[in-house]
Amino acid sequence: MSSASSSVRRIAATVLAAGAVVSAAALPAAAHDGDRHQQRHPRVEISRVQADSPGRDDRSNRSLNAEWVEITNTTRDAVNLRGWTLRDSDGNRYRFDNVRIARHATIRIHSGNGRDTRTDLFQDRRDYVWDNRADTATLRDDRGRTVDTESWGRRR
Repeated sequence: MSSASSSVRRIAATVLAAGAVVSAAALPAAAHDGDRHQQRHPRVEISRVQADSPGRDDRSNRSLNAEWVEITNTTRDAVNLRGWTLRDSDGNRYRFDNVRIARHATIRIHSGNGRDTRTDLFQDRRDYVWDNRADTATLRDDRGRTVDTESWGRRR
């Protein structure tokens, strides 16, 4: 009996050791797969904000369009922003239509009215969106996940 239980223990130890070796070898591969998975996801960020348009805040279209947020695609691939949103702290929301941002490109989202181009988009608002003293711009993807935020000032 004791030789049979010794054999069972040796076999069990061998199986456990083999499992540990296989797990250790698979761990770096799984971590590497995770890195590749991260690289497939677009990396788009809020790169600059002009919350306080220069000059008097007279609500003219020129003044409204001098208030903007820039979004930059830092990847090597173009990204379609369809369904993505840009919001401020008060809940004002701009929803991207079928907007494609080229690789390593930047687009500017203006508050006022205008004709959309590859580099400039317009929210078509008649009032300012971004608070001059303190606010937060939040960029979310088409699934509602926060991609990036940019805050300035301090809220009271």
